[in-house]
Amino acid sequence: MMAENFAPQATVLVVDDTPANLTLLAQVLKPDYRVQLAVSGAKALEICRRQPPDLIVLDVMMPELDGYEICRRLKADPATRRVPVIFLTALTRPEDESAGFEAGGADFIHKPFNPATVLARVRTHLQLKQAEDQLRRHNAQLSGELDARRREVERLRDTTLFVMVGLAEFRDADTGYHIQRTQEYVRTLARWIAAQPDGPADLTEATIDELAKAAPLHDIGKVAIPDGILLKPGKLSPDEWQVMKTHAEQGADLLQRAIDRLGDDAGLMLTFGKQIARHHHERWDGSGYPDGLAGPDIPLSARLMAVADVYDALISVRPYKQAMSHDEALDFIRRGSGSHFDPRVVEALDACLDEVQAIASRWAD
Repeated sequence: MMAENFAPQATVLVVDDTPANLTLLAQVLKPDYRVQLAVSGAKALEICRRQPPDLIVLDVMMPELDGYEICRRLKADPATRRVPVIFLTALTRPEDESAGFEAGGADFIHKPFNPATVLARVRTHLQLKQAEDQLRRHNAQLSGELDARRREVERLRDTTLFVMVGLAEFRDADTGYHIQRTQEYVRTLARWIAAQPDGPADLTEATIDELAKAAPLHDIGKVAIPDGILLKPGKLSPDEWQVMKTHAEQGADLLQRAIDRLGDDAGLMLTFGKQIARHHHERWDGSGYPDGLAGPDIPLSARLMAVADVYDALISVRPYKQAMSHDEALDFIRRGSGSHFDPRVVEALDACLDEVQAIASRWAD
């Protein structure tokens, strides 16, 4: 007998408004399966809500709710959507079978039925359901393993990022909480742009999170700048300034090596990081460095970083300057709109100034 293939014993719900049919089907199925009986569609739906069976044998022609409608309701419910339904009917027209399949039925048994046919059809569909359930569990297990691997890669990536950024901070201690502030400025400005009616469709919250994580990498290339230049308290000479400017390319090259090493596991964050490191000193009018990009040819990530970076530098004390007020810094940024900065990002800063000021206060040096 087939019951040993299903542990625990499979449950078959039989639905028919004729008691004699229920009795006969129960006699056929009970040696192999746990059988539940329902004399109406309403009763069948009630049983399924309490505990979905493994399979349903369902009469088509019943008062109030016919079999097709019951099947449609079962397939609309996530709890019973995957329960196979075998229609039991005296209807033999092709259009009747079509209606049953459209309602979500898996098979038909015609009345008067042969007990051997009933057992064979029930057995076949239970085996199919068992195989589908096993495949679904296996896929869920694989998905869980992939998620765990992805989380591990992200932890490794974020740890590496922390070390790299920490090294850059250690060599340029005057920047204080500049990295934390600019990271949150970038997140705030990106969210404002994404919320506008014409905002980029791909600027989702998940993308913004990756972009914000990448922001601390903007000056990672400074690890390659000699101390005599990076830590010089006074004004740089023209030659020293040319060396300092190479930090943009140095940072991008460093991150490209990381991307090459990680391959498909590199993720969006390192891609944004490379864009920001190389291009956050580009200018909207094309007069920036290292590539002289202009307008929308500059990646949005770098345009956001340019405003965040300059704004924070303006409101911060440095050995060579005093801090500006928020209003003075905003005025400076506004005057650079369309020349130094992307006008849309400047508009975002203006619109989010209260939030930006709160970030500056929360991460004050």
